[in-house]
Amino acid sequence: MWIARTALVLIAATLTACATGPRTVGADVRTSAAQPPGNAVLNGARYRFERGPLIAGQPDPARLEAMAQAALARVGAVRDDARPRVSVQVGGYVNAYYRDLWGEPSNARVALGLGVGRGWRGGGIGFGFGMPMWDDSTPAYVSEVSLLMRDLQTGQIVYDTRARHDGGWHDTDNVLAALFVAALEGYPQPATAVRRVGVPLLPPASASGAAGATPTTGAAEPAHRPVRGPEPVQAPAR
Repeated sequence: MWIARTALVLIAATLTACATGPRTVGADVRTSAAQPPGNAVLNGARYRFERGPLIAGQPDPARLEAMAQAALARVGAVRDDARPRVSVQVGGYVNAYYRDLWGEPSNARVALGLGVGRGWRGGGIGFGFGMPMWDDSTPAYVSEVSLLMRDLQTGQIVYDTRARHDGGWHDTDNVLAALFVAALEGYPQPATAVRRVGVPLLPPASASGAAGATPTTGAAEPAHRPVRGPEPVQAPAR
């Protein structure tokens, strides 16, 4: 019975997702930004990328920078390696884990049981050992990006933001690109509280083209339009 109910729930969720349009990446975003007058360089910022130490397991830095560049272009920032006012350092990672059908982390594969009972013909004790006929856990992914902007003249950090998503999608590049858009929600004057931001995803071909778009001096129409959640949320556990 529970198998049938679970199947119905999954089918209903799939049909609902298809009917409601494009997928949306929900991100928890935390941002801190310099206050006036230190934040003056953020308006129409001219920047260059600055790489920190390589981290094992992190996506290729050039890929992350391309995603960040597309997101920065949409808030009016311009890459200018010859005459930058700020440096930009980006990071990102994706960690996989497994969870069961109810959304809880799941690593169990063996079940042991010990039971004691009393029936109308007397008592009894039993011991059981079992393994599932199939693996009822599904892969899930924690994805996070960070973006740090520093005034090259003063060395002051003028923008520090990160966005995190926990879900079942494995199309890494599309999710990370959307997270950079979410991380820049509210730029250059973001909310100080941790907030929930949703970013609709484009089809893969369009998203890839947007990520490699050449930035302009003005803010282009966003390929991923962030949608601010109605209420702040607590910071995600680390």
